[in-house]
Amino acid sequence: MEEGGFNLFGDPDEFRARMEELSEQMQSSQRVAWADNAIKLAVEMTVASVSQLDLSGSPDQQAMQVRDAIRVLFPEAVTLVREAREGLS
Repeated sequence: MEEGGFNLFGDPDEFRARMEELSEQMQSSQRVAWADNAIKLAVEMTVASVSQLDLSGSPDQQAMQVRDAIRVLFPEAVTLVREAREGLS
C-alpha cells in the first residue's frame, strides 16, 4: 500500500514484534501450567500411594512397608518434578 494509505494494523514491523511478544508470553504460560500440573501429579501420586498402604505388624515393620512404597514411588515423582523444572528453563 502507498505511504499515507490506510493501514489497519499500523506499522507491519511493530505488529510483527508485538505478535512475537504475545507468542512468547503464551508459550511461557503454557510451560508454567505444564510444570504446575506435573508437580501436582507427583504430589497426588504420592498421597494416593501412601493412603493405599495397609500397614500391619510392629512399628518397625510398618516403617519398612512405608519405605518400600516410597522407594518405588519416589523415582517417578522425582522424574515428574525434574521435567517440570526443565520445562520452566
